[in-house]
Parts: sequence; structure tokens; C-alpha cells
Amino acid sequence: MNKVILKKPNINGRPPADEKTEKLKKSAKQSLTTTVLLVLLALAGVTAATTAWFSIANYTRVRSMVMDLTSGYSLRFDLDPHEDFEQYRKTLSFGEIRDRIFDETGTDIEETPLEPVTTDDGEYYTFEFGDYADPETGVYLEFTLHFMAQRDMLVHLTSIAGDDDEDFGTLIASDNPDLARAMRVSFEKDGEIVVYNPKLDDERYDAGAFDIIGIPPEEDMLYNHNNELFSLRAGVDTPVIVRVWLEGTDELCTNDLIGENYELRLRFEGTDFEHRLFDTRG
Repeated sequence: MNKVILKKPNINGRPPADEKTEKLKKSAKQSLTTTVLLVLLALAGVTAATTAWFSIANYTRVRSMVMDLTSGYSLRFDLDPHEDFEQYRKTLSFGEIRDRIFDETGTDIEETPLEPVTTDDGEYYTFEFGDYADPETGVYLEFTLHFMAQRDMLVHLTSIAGDDDEDFGTLIASDNPDLARAMRVSFEKDGEIVVYNPKLDDERYDAGAFDIIGIPPEEDMLYNHNNELFSLRAGVDTPVIVRVWLEGTDELCTNDLIGENYELRLRFEGTDFEHRLFDTRG
């Protein structure tokens, strides 16, 4: 008759060695599976966070750029402050802005490519891994416009074309539409910042440190708080910092944009404080 040998627990109450080994193997397999899943999830997270940026070695080469700024009749601006409204301008060309940036920083922005950057506060810009992006290097554009109005007004960004043979109002254009939609333009007056996102329509969002706005196409343009930038007092010179950049966290900001050209046109319109809603369609 065969005897059945029952294995007893050891002195510490632990299971016998072979039973313990099986449990350890099972636990190790479970740990390995968990580890692999965590690694895969981590890699997926890193991939999701970096696909919206250009490759580190392949910064964009924006070979040319056109920037025109136009304003309404009661609103003017210039690159310098003046005493008299008549000394301000209705139009500024990109060449004038390019020359001013070169005079102030020594950077030729036609030769220096824009690089993808981002910002949390609208003033301090960084590259993909958090390194500081210095505007004096030309990786993004920064310049100051001095505004003056003949009356108290609210200034809006508008898509409506002007009366001086202008074909369009505010526009960011490129042969690659993803480039235009990945760009941003911000306006800072007295520490208050508004960011224009060309992907948005008649919308405005509070992003904490700044507001983000869009503007509708010309046929739907309605002046309201959604496209309001800042206020002006009659006859008072008001400096506004303008920044133009490629938003690295935008899902469209990929290597497909490398070497593309773009055109930027900004057009402003003023409205009365008493009437915060203007239907421009008649």
C-alpha cells in the first residue's frame, strides 16, 4: 500500500519549499506583466507628448514671410511713440518690422528659422523640454506696436477687408494649411494678454494667464467680446507687445511643416465702449 506523504508547514508557518517556489514564479510573472504594461503606457504617454513637436534636429525653415498690419480710420499705430495722432500710421509692412527687430537684437528673422515653442504665461517661452526660448534669437517674433486712437475705443481683431484695395482682413496663410493653423499671435497691453488661435471661430476661452480668441470669416464677422483685444483712451499712446510663434504643443506642429512659407496679415478695428456688440454685416 502506497503511503501518502503530507508536507507540513515549516517552523515559521511558511509553505513547503516547492509550493513557495510556484507562488514566487507566479508572482514574478505577474510583476513582469505589470512592468511591461507600465513601460508601454509610459512610452505611449511620451509619444503622445512629443508627436506635436518637430524632431529635435529638424527645425522648421520658414524661407519667406509677408506681414502687413492695417487699421481702421480712427485707429493708428507705429513702431515708435508720438505726440500727435497724425504722426501714426495706418499700415506697417513686414520689412519695417523685420528691420526694427534686427536693429534691436541683431537677428535677421528672414534668415533665422522659427522653432516650435510654447508658453504657460504668455511671456516666458520654452522649447520642447523646458529650455528657455530667447526672443532675441529669432526663434519666435516679438515686437512692440504703439497704438493711438482719436476717441476712446475697444480694439478688435477683424477678418473684414479694408477699403484700400485690401483683399482680406486678418489672415495667416500657407500652402500647407497645417502651418497656418499651428501658429499663434498674442497681444499684451499692461500685462493683460490675448492670444489669437487661427483654428478658432467666434470663440473666447480663459486659459488662466491669458485669453484665447478666434475670429469668424468676413461674412460672419461680428464685433463682440470674443474678438476684443484691448482698450484705448483718446490721444494716449499705448504700447502693445506682439508675439508670433509656432505652437509646439499643437497637434499640427509636426515635421510636415518643415520648409513651408507663410503670410501673416493683421487688421484691427475700433468700437465704442457704449456698444460692445456691432453687427458688421448691415
